[in-house]
Amino acid sequence: MPRANSKKLTASSAFKVLFIGDVIARIGQETVKKVLPGLKKKYDIDFVIANGEHLSERVGVNVEFVREMHAEGIDFFTTGNHVWRKKDFEEHIGKKDVPVIRPANYQKKVPGKGYQVVETKNGKILIINLLGREAINGEVDSPFDKIDEILAHETGYDFSILDFHAEMSSEKVAMGQYLDSRVSAVIGTHTHVPTADERILPGGTAYVSDAGMTGPINSILGVKSEIIIDLFKTGEPQRFELAEGECVFNAVLLTLEKSGRAKTIKRVDKKIKG
Repeated sequence: MPRANSKKLTASSAFKVLFIGDVIARIGQETVKKVLPGLKKKYDIDFVIANGEHLSERVGVNVEFVREMHAEGIDFFTTGNHVWRKKDFEEHIGKKDVPVIRPANYQKKVPGKGYQVVETKNGKILIINLLGREAINGEVDSPFDKIDEILAHETGYDFSILDFHAEMSSEKVAMGQYLDSRVSAVIGTHTHVPTADERILPGGTAYVSDAGMTGPINSILGVKSEIIIDLFKTGEPQRFELAEGECVFNAVLLTLEKSGRAKTIKRVDKKIKG
């Protein structure tokens, strides 16, 4: 885990990072607004990352939604296979005042960055976004080759976190094992279903297969259940509509040591009445 010569952390202190699962549209944003301030105070959180590929009316990224959530306390955003669903976001993703990255392993030249080193009060954090290749609709290069390339190129950071946006749990677990001792944390996203396998791997890397989502709990991945059920029953295309009502806030809290190794990873899940 390459690090800079940072004196910002003492031996007894730690860097606390909250990673929030996919924030689903306006209903997810309102849930963040209700939950995040209390969590930041309770856990003394230093830095907040969220998967933001649904920060729009439903799917894709709206830059104004990003700015609103940034003002509400989310410091940085990762995305996934839906990042280009709002075509006008392409002109914004590369701007310095838009703290959003897209998967680094797209095959063709696309706007934006796939990783970024961010300066914080606790030191520099390398944030990386990768897309899985198994059972997901995306023409991308090998995420394993791409992470090797990134880690070989980047130096001078204190901490490193990967958002691995992938469908298959086996691919996610493989990535976690592959990167054990090489990054501070591997956080899986995409399925919107939180997993209970959070742990510190033998080499000191924090791992969880999926952070989950922030959005309507009585839904199918945020969409009205009856619509998705009809899709499975008939195979006919459906017009997706967001569900409403009670919401869930899914996240994981990381405690990272001065060495760049993870000390703890803890699920932080809340239910909020709609």
